[in-house]
Amino acid sequence: MTAVDVPGLDKQNGVTLGRILGRGTVGQAEEGPDGVMRATIRIPEDELVYEPGILVMPHAGTLELTLINDDKNTHCAVLPSNGDYMFIWLVNHSKGTATLELDGPGYYWYGSRSGNDEGRGLTAAIVVGGDAPPEARIDRPPQPRP
Repeated sequence: MTAVDVPGLDKQNGVTLGRILGRGTVGQAEEGPDGVMRATIRIPEDELVYEPGILVMPHAGTLELTLINDDKNTHCAVLPSNGDYMFIWLVNHSKGTATLELDGPGYYWYGSRSGNDEGRGLTAAIVVGGDAPPEARIDRPPQPRP
C-alpha cells in the first residue's frame, strides 16, 4: 500500500506524514475484538529501512507491534510509548514484540540507533489519527475537517 492508497494522508488536517518520508509503504494497524491494535514491521535484507515506513493507527490506544529482522545485520528499534521509550534488540533473522501505549493523536517517530546505517539509521513513524481532547485544543478559528 502506498500513501495515496490510504485515505486522509494527502489533505489538510489528515494524517499527512505519509507524504513526508517519501520511501516505502504505508501500513495500517488492525484492531482486534479485545480493542488492541496489531501490526507487523519488517527490516528487509540489505535495504536499511523499516517496512512499512509509516504505520497508521486509526485512533489512540494500545498497539502490539511485531518487528521482524530479515537482514543479515543486527538492528534495533527504539519505540515510543506514552513519552517513554522501549528498546528491542534484533539480531539478524530474529523477531521481537513490543506493546506500546500511544494515548494521543500525532506523529511518533522511531528508529534504529545501532551503528550509522548509511548515515541516517532506520527511521519510521507511527501516525495516530484522531483529534486532540478539548482541554488540549488551542483557541483558534474552526479548521477544515475531512
